[in-house]
Amino acid sequence: MKFRPLHDRVVIRRAEGDLKSRGGIIIPDTAKEKPQEGEVIAAGPGSWDENGTLIPLDVKAGDFILFGKWSGTEVRIDGEDLLIMKEADIMSIVEKTEAAAERAA
Repeated sequence: MKFRPLHDRVVIRRAEGDLKSRGGIIIPDTAKEKPQEGEVIAAGPGSWDENGTLIPLDVKAGDFILFGKWSGTEVRIDGEDLLIMKEADIMSIVEKTEAAAERAA
């Protein structure tokens, strides 16, 4: 299914949480905290001000972001759990450096 969010809303795929604690203990799904970071899948065109001018969003598809713990609405689209939230609920865009990308690989 193809979809696009309206106004200043963005669709986010949550990052995968850790399966083990730092001490090596395996954490069951019921005890895991949901991650507060994810990747922007789609973004709306932006919001309109009082003069009718479109204010574009700062985030775009592919950005890795941090958001509030209780932000957004959980939805299931094509069997995938996603979040839809307003841009105002996003706290920051995470820019990966080359060193961080090498460690992840």
